[in-house]
Amino acid sequence: QVQLVESGGGLVQAGGSLRLACAASGRTFSMYAMGWFRQAPGKEREFVAAISWSGSSTYYTDSVKGRFTISRDNAKNTVYLQMNSLKPEDTAVYYCAADGRRLRIGAPPPSEYDYWGQGTQVTVSS
Repeated sequence: QVQLVESGGGLVQAGGSLRLACAASGRTFSMYAMGWFRQAPGKEREFVAAISWSGSSTYYTDSVKGRFTISRDNAKNTVYLQMNSLKPEDTAVYYCAADGRRLRIGAPPPSEYDYWGQGTQVTVSS
């Protein structure tokens, strides 16, 4: 069974930075694309960023382009989300997710992430 454990959330002032980490276990991490999603109070969960299994391709939602960076360390079975220039509208619970298909080219659509972490709260104060 795949397990994903997020860490690194917290309270930060607008303009500040946080780095989220997601540690994976239970299968060969390096063969699967990974993604980050977020859900703000009263809103649906939305895609934030994704990275291919090799790390050669990354994808971002428009609202975070230029501010957030997704990366992975396959030796540590960990995916990261570096968040800079944070805004109050970035406040949400952030979830790590793992692709259900091995060695996919690119990143999966949101419906094809099979495994999810428990989430970590990010709060940005104005």
